[in-house]
Amino acid sequence: MNMNAASKAYAIVDVESGALAADPHRLISMLYQGALLAIANAKNGMMRVAHARKARNGTLHKEVAAKCASISKAIAIIDDGLNASLDKKVGGELAQNLSSLYDYMCNRLLVANQKNDMAALDEVARLLGDLKGAWEDMRTANTRTPVAPPKAPPVYAAPAAPQQSQAKTAPVVAMKASQPKAAVAAPIATPQQRVARKMQMLYGRV
Repeated sequence: MNMNAASKAYAIVDVESGALAADPHRLISMLYQGALLAIANAKNGMMRVAHARKARNGTLHKEVAAKCASISKAIAIIDDGLNASLDKKVGGELAQNLSSLYDYMCNRLLVANQKNDMAALDEVARLLGDLKGAWEDMRTANTRTPVAPPKAPPVYAAPAAPQQSQAKTAPVVAMKASQPKAAVAAPIATPQQRVARKMQMLYGRV
């Protein structure tokens, strides 16, 4: 993990006191949570902007500024924190794909800001929520009861953007299960655990 980049993003999330005592796993979780909170605030801001336009009560400028600030905060957390903290040397192609997904999220947030597109905010929140769930699953991955493996190799793929004119498709981050060595008896991992282990490789040991 790039701790300098992560520390910069923690300041953006306003969780300095908690970050001082948090381990690397917790710090990445804080970044995901901070980005999701900023997006939720941006959605509320969009609704207030729409209300101010209808009411014409003189608060439109203030509400627009607040909405823009929330979206800018989410972009900064994703780009300067989650993306910059990736270990691209270790992660290889998988890290590059995840980095492209983060870039896609930032672009969608820019579109949301320019067009007051609530669907774009929902899309980014959904993608972040999926990644956050896989990351947090890592904490208990080694203590869960093994289950039968799926018939097909598990693949994590981010959904495509809504079908619009000139809309870009979300990069796919495929996290395929690695085959265990024949001579080693290893516990069976769930698809969620395998995704978590791939993410652990990208952000370093926790």
